[in-house]
Amino acid sequence: MIRPLINSAFLLLVLIVGCKSKQVANSTELPLPFFNKPDFTPEWIQKTDSGYASIHTIPAFSFTDQDGKTVTEKTVEGKIYVADFFFTRCGSICPKLTADMSILQNKYKNDDEVLLLSHSVTPGMDSVPVLKAYAIKKGVISGKWHLLTGNRDSIYTLAKKQYFAGDTVGYYQTGNQFLHTENFILIDKHHRIRGVYNGTLPLEMERLIEDIGTLKKED
Repeated sequence: MIRPLINSAFLLLVLIVGCKSKQVANSTELPLPFFNKPDFTPEWIQKTDSGYASIHTIPAFSFTDQDGKTVTEKTVEGKIYVADFFFTRCGSICPKLTADMSILQNKYKNDDEVLLLSHSVTPGMDSVPVLKAYAIKKGVISGKWHLLTGNRDSIYTLAKKQYFAGDTVGYYQTGNQFLHTENFILIDKHHRIRGVYNGTLPLEMERLIEDIGTLKKED
C-alpha cells in the first residue's frame, strides 16, 4: 500500500516540476533580431557587442499625411511603428495590404505606443485630397495610421536604401523601377528594423502582433 502512494507522490512531483520548467521556458522570450542589410539577414546583437552602436537606423524624413500634416522622424520618436508601401489605384496586392493594416489599426487603436505609416509609391497621383478620400473609404484613423505622400525621389530613396523595400533585393533595384512590395516592416522605438513580414498573409499578421508585444517589453 505504501509503494503505490510513494509512486503517486513521485509522479505528482514530476508533473509539478515539469509544469514549472515549461512556465520558465515560455516566460523567457528571445529578443528580436536586427536587420542591417538589404538581404534581410537577421542579426542578434547584444548591447555589449561592438556592433551595437552601428545598427542600421531609419534616418530623418519628412512627408505629408492624408490630413495635410507633416510627418517626420519626430512623429515616431519613442514609438513602435509598422511601415509599408502602396498606392491608392492599386488593384492587386494593395487592397489586401490595406485590409491587414486595418487589422493592426484595430488592434492598437487605443495604444499610443504603436503607429502605422503607409507610403504612396505614386505620390504624383496620390495627393493629399486623394489620400483623404481613400482614408475615409478605408476607415483610416487620423493620428494612428498615416498615409504619406511627398517627393517621389525621397520616398523611393528611403524605401530602397533604408527600409530595403522592393521586389528585388533592396537598393540594388534600379532607380527607375516601379516599387511594389508586400512587405510590412517593423521598426522599434530607436528607428531600427526588427522584423519583415508578408503583409498579405494572416499568419504573418499573427507573427507581427507577437513581435510588437516583444518590442513593447524592451527598453
